[in-house]
Amino acid sequence: MRKGQQMEKILRQTLLFDFYGDLLTQHQRDIYEEVVCNDTSCSEVAAREGVSRQSIHELVRKCDRQMDVYEEKLHMMERFLRVKDHVTAIRKEAEAMTAEVGTAGAADVIRQLCDQILEEL
Repeated sequence: MRKGQQMEKILRQTLLFDFYGDLLTQHQRDIYEEVVCNDTSCSEVAAREGVSRQSIHELVRKCDRQMDVYEEKLHMMERFLRVKDHVTAIRKEAEAMTAEVGTAGAADVIRQLCDQILEEL
């Protein structure tokens, strides 16, 4: 897997974990967070847990599949990303509007609201 693809995979895993991690068991959450979010190797986690590297690897894969199923049914991450893209586009339009007209007014209010929404996402 190329570096860019690996980064996309990690970003996707992290987002899925943000949305659906609470639906995993505490043990699954702890291991998944350690391996995926904290970038600890399966071997290190396995040694600490007293299990095989393969069992840690399988647990992470199982969690990935489980969270993918949740996303397929609920589409929370998809909606989040779509809303974020829309708000970002609105903000860019407000910036362009301010630059063209040369006044702040409504465009500034729109930008501020977009910033607040993006921050809350």
